[in-house]
Amino acid sequence: MGRVEGKVALVTGGASGLGAEDCRVLAAEGARVVVSDVNEKAAQALADEIGNDAMALRHDVASEEDWTAAMAAIEERYRRLDILVNNAGVVLNADVEDTSLEQYRWVNSVMSDGVFLGCKHAIPLMNKGDGGSIVNMSSTGALLGYPIFFAYSAAKGAVRALTKSVAVMCQEKGYAIRCNSVHPGAIETPMVQTAEGREARDIPVEGVLPPGTPGHPRDIAMMVLYLASDESRFVNGAEMVVDNAVTIRPF
Repeated sequence: MGRVEGKVALVTGGASGLGAEDCRVLAAEGARVVVSDVNEKAAQALADEIGNDAMALRHDVASEEDWTAAMAAIEERYRRLDILVNNAGVVLNADVEDTSLEQYRWVNSVMSDGVFLGCKHAIPLMNKGDGGSIVNMSSTGALLGYPIFFAYSAAKGAVRALTKSVAVMCQEKGYAIRCNSVHPGAIETPMVQTAEGREARDIPVEGVLPPGTPGHPRDIAMMVLYLASDESRFVNGAEMVVDNAVTIRPF
């Protein structure tokens, strides 16, 4: 217990799915968590659930004004930011031929622009304290070809490259800030259920999962916890693939 004790963590898209589990795990390990989401009611409900001086923010990650306001609110309440989890995401079921420019820009505004804005605005506040850890949620879609999730994969590929640039920049400027990306395979979340057009499955939290079975959100949250903690001090600019060997299995 206490792996991130005393740290302040902002999790975007924190009201549901992977983000909600990130919030629960970080709070259980001692962090004061800012639950950021466009669904303010759900964010507040989760903040109330996890306690430990958690705060909810209505936050559109594609809006620079919202990022400015979020950083101001966090600094006013906590005086610091130690962990940023750029998790907010959307998905569109369409290949390149069926994706409109408007749709492509929408998906990328959330997951590519949102991660860029998060890094840009969080770094100055992190630097006012002791530095910190940025965790950017990418996907195996950035490593493999998923035609039906074309815009999603493109955005996650941008997150993969952006992460490395931020990590190197922070080192070159002498910032005590690490930046890593996490690449989940299929995880049992409402977004995946919607994308696959099916009902929720009951995924166990413990034990080895067979190939083809989605992971539990906690499988990703535990990786986020590791990267957020000081245990991962030598992990920087890395791609942490959490996919039960999907990316290395032959078709």
